[in-house]
This record gives sequence, C-alpha cells and structure tokens, in this order.
Amino acid sequence: MSEAIDFRKLNIKEYQHWKLFLNEHQCYPGRLCLVAKRENAIDFIAMTTAEREEFFQIAERANKALQDLFAPDLMNYASLGNQYRHLHVHLIPRYKTPRYFAGVEFIDRRWGENYAPYDREFQPGMEKLLLIKNAIAERL
Repeated sequence: MSEAIDFRKLNIKEYQHWKLFLNEHQCYPGRLCLVAKRENAIDFIAMTTAEREEFFQIAERANKALQDLFAPDLMNYASLGNQYRHLHVHLIPRYKTPRYFAGVEFIDRRWGENYAPYDREFQPGMEKLLLIKNAIAERL
C-alpha cells in the first residue's frame, strides 16, 4: 500500500501568480506542476498578461534547475484540466537514458512516446520526493 501524499510538502515556491509544486509521480525525475493562484483561472489561453509573463519566467528558471540536476533530453508541457479543473501546467522532463538521484534509478520507459500513461507504481517515497524538491528549490 502506498503512503498518502501531503501535497503541501511538495510546494517548492510561491510566486505572485503561480505556485510551483513537485509532482508526486517522479518516474520522470524533476516533474513539476505550476498552478495558477487566480481563483477563476481555467483555460491556458485565457491567462492574463501578468500570468503569462511570470509563467515563462518561472518555466525558464525551472528548466535551468532541471538541466543542472538531471540533464533532461527533452521537456514536455501539458495543460489538460480533465481531472483538476483549474489552470495548471505540468513540466515533464524526458530522458533517453536512466538517471540516478539519492540512490534511486529513474528510467523513462516511454521515451519517444507520449509521457502518459506513466508508471504510477514507481514510488520513491516521501523522503526521496523531499530530496528532489529541495534540490530543485536550491537552484531556483
């Protein structure tokens, strides 16, 4: 049985218009989620100018942090809203070859394909999630 995730612990940083979280599914190490703070934000295209500008600034910094930590071969972005109907964007690093962090081997088993469905069974545990989260936060 998997442990329950306290998502508040995965909050990396709060900005004026966005909150940056480590995604609990780390089969793609460094997978992040940016969540808009505006209460009625739903559609990616309907972002305000200020949200859009800040989004790209955060994404650029996050990509640099992930490059320093894990050297992804490709970045995927997804804003779907099917299950969580609020404006949020997943930043999903992709890897041709395995990556290692904190004694864990991460394998992108879907390299060259859509990131989903992803391996929900791969669960490194909260201790490892917090190590990844803190390593990213230190580089922002």
